[in-house]
This record gives sequence, structure tokens and C-alpha cells, in this order.
Amino acid sequence: MHLNAYQIKVLSQVMAILAEATDSRAIRTQLGGLMLELLGAQHYASYVWNEPESCFGSGIHINMSNDSAHLYEVHYQFHDPITHELQKHQKAVRVTEVLPQAELKKTEFFNDFLARDGLHWGINLYAWSGGCNIGDMRIWRAKDRGNFTSTDLELLNLVRPAFVAALQRNHPNIYMPVVAETIAALEFLSQREQEVARCVVAGYGDKHIAQQLGIAVTTVRSHVDSAFRKLGVNNRSSLIGKLQTTRQLT
Repeated sequence: MHLNAYQIKVLSQVMAILAEATDSRAIRTQLGGLMLELLGAQHYASYVWNEPESCFGSGIHINMSNDSAHLYEVHYQFHDPITHELQKHQKAVRVTEVLPQAELKKTEFFNDFLARDGLHWGINLYAWSGGCNIGDMRIWRAKDRGNFTSTDLELLNLVRPAFVAALQRNHPNIYMPVVAETIAALEFLSQREQEVARCVVAGYGDKHIAQQLGIAVTTVRSHVDSAFRKLGVNNRSSLIGKLQTTRQLT
């Protein structure tokens, strides 16, 4: 996957938010505009699944009317032919992968809800933790912008581990994930690098890691960079993906 300089800049801002934000709603809100820039899209929404009520709540939306958002929450989410299929996926998924566009355009959901704000091509990402959907990103393009590509899927999947970890860290009903056992990759790291890497996997930002381990923020970043080199990765998301063997605390 090749990223241009602008995409790299935006992606770094996304990762900074995921490393430092301290509130689930704030994370999903702050990501919205950046994800639209990163993926060349125009519309964004994000919800959290409420299992006891069997509905989506805590909605956030960008470039969707308040009326549309209200209609979704009170009516269209209960007459939605795509979202419950999309949320079954553990990775980013295009709407056209669960329902062909020609079929979607025949539905009330498209004609009376999506089309009123110009939402045409969709791609979604759901954060799953311990069997719970703790947040999502629903990103849409206008008709003339074309469907999302395989590169767009790769970008969303690159963000996914850090997105999940950030929501886990800030979700009131989810315990902090911890490394269940020392996996082979960690053996390449020094003791201090292992401690820092475990904190990265758990979703902590540099300042929090420094406080936890009693070291300087610059030292944390030095250990992270060293772990990148030793494990052959170049960003936190890839590091998390390589090391993340987690269980839920009970």
C-alpha cells in the first residue's frame, strides 16, 4: 500500500488521537473529519451498540442533517438492510460486499434515508471486544466519487487495532486488555522495550506510559522506535497487530 505525504500526515494525526484521547465519544468525534480526509469521503456517522436495548445509540454524524440522524435513531435503524450484516465483520467492509448497490437502491432505507443527504457508497468499521461491538465508523461517499477501493479497506484495517484498543481503554463496560503470555516476537526486545510494547498494545499513549514506568516521554519514544526496528514494523498499529495476544480481565 502506497500512501502520499498528505495521507501519511493525516494518518499520524489519527494515531495520535487514538493514543491520547480519554473518552469514547471524543475519540469517535475527533476521528470523523480526519477519516473523511484520509478516505476522500463526504459523510460520517458513528454509533455504539446497546445490547440491552438492541439498538444503536450515542450517535455522532458529520454532513448529515439532524433530521436524518433523528430518523435513523427512531426508525431506520430498525428497518436497515445492511448494518446488521456489516457489523458481523471483524475488519473493514464495503456496503457493496453485503448488498449489491443495485439492490440497495431499491430499498426504503436508501431512497428515504441515505439519498436525502447524498450518501451513496459506504464503508464501515466495527470495534469488537470480548464479543461486544463497542463503537463503529460509518463512512460514505457521494455518488460521483465512486466506490471505496481495496486501498481504502487497507487504510481502515491499518487503523483498526488502535481504534479498538482506544475504545477498550475508554469504554465503561470493557476491562483493559492485557498480554496473556510472552509471545515469540517479544523475545527480540529488551526488558524495558517489552514493558513499553505491552503498554502500547494496551492502548496507552506516550505520556501515560512514561508515568506508568517512571521514565521520560523521550525515552518511551526511543524504546518504541527501537521496537519498530527490531520487529520490522513502522507504526504503532502494525506493532499492536504483531504483538496483540490478549484476554479480558475477569
